[in-house]
Amino acid sequence: MTGAFGDMGNLLSQAQEMDRRVREALEELGEARVEGSAGGGVVGVTVDGLGQIQHVQISDEALRASDREGIEDLVLAATRDAQARAKRERIERLTQVTGGVQLPWFS
Repeated sequence: MTGAFGDMGNLLSQAQEMDRRVREALEELGEARVEGSAGGGVVGVTVDGLGQIQHVQISDEALRASDREGIEDLVLAATRDAQARAKRERIERLTQVTGGVQLPWFS
């Protein structure tokens, strides 16, 4: 019986260590910056590693075109690009931490 409890204690210890490492990785991802762009770089969006928008940049060239719908489409495309890049980075980082196990909250 003692051996079974020892195994449970070891499993609990491993789970706690993984939890600590995941929390650490999430903190690092929150501080990471990932850029996305659209329109050949006339619009750029920066998100953190968790996908939250941090900055939007619109070039003078895009503003001179003064096509509101076009600019809106470029901002949306750049945002999606940045968030997709951040998601790939987040999944890669967290998969490393969990030893290849992908948990539902990776996305």
